[in-house]
Amino acid sequence: ASDSPMTDEQLAKSKGGVLHFPTVLGAVVPVYNVKGVAGELNFTPEALAGIFLGKITRWNDAELVKANPKAALPAAPIVVVHRSDGSGTTFVWTDYLSKISPEWKSRVGANTSVSWPVGLGAKGNEGVAGLVRQTPNSIGYVELVYALQNRIPYGRVRNAAGVFVRPELKSVTAAAAGIAMPEDFRISITNPPGKDAYPIASFTWLLIPAKIADARKREAITAFLRWMLTEGQKLAEPLGYAPLPKSVIDAELKAIAKIQ
Repeated sequence: ASDSPMTDEQLAKSKGGVLHFPTVLGAVVPVYNVKGVAGELNFTPEALAGIFLGKITRWNDAELVKANPKAALPAAPIVVVHRSDGSGTTFVWTDYLSKISPEWKSRVGANTSVSWPVGLGAKGNEGVAGLVRQTPNSIGYVELVYALQNRIPYGRVRNAAGVFVRPELKSVTAAAAGIAMPEDFRISITNPPGKDAYPIASFTWLLIPAKIADARKREAITAFLRWMLTEGQKLAEPLGYAPLPKSVIDAELKAIAKIQ
């Protein structure tokens, strides 16, 4: 499974081809540990890009204060925490930053692993969550489910419609509403339109070989895909993920026939 779809170059190198099947919708959220701040913070796209570019370096920066007029933001230096390993979570985060910041797009770009301008690295979502919890005045990014499990504060993010939106199941689902899904299901839904949409959301894909010679394996995989797209969707919300839109499910059920 991956939160990052394969590139055209990667697909060209694959033997026999690889099919993408979206499973659920998830969110990547800014998590923080700011001394003296217990409530929910608002983050503008400019603040997030500025922090991760190393241009906004203190919690009482004007960009942060403007979005959080009632919060007692300290003058403390911001400690940035990012992934040290390659990950789909990093792809989603950097894909979003590339869409909202021309400087980020040109200097860093979107990938599963990037050359970070600033910050400390930690392995896995659990590593980033742990380091943020241990480090005063830090900020990082993790999948929503890790923030919930570790009880770390996470913030609202201003979306393309100008609304500060909390990452939750309904706002993640709204991010995928009305999208024009391509036939191969490879699509980015970060920074979507819509006032209710959380802007740092993504599908999680299963990557399935297009050709499976072993008939028993092929039958097992296609049966699992059908279950995942029907009964399995009921398990998404209890696990902290949003279920797929019906239109996507219907398209995927038809696409299972492509597995030969």
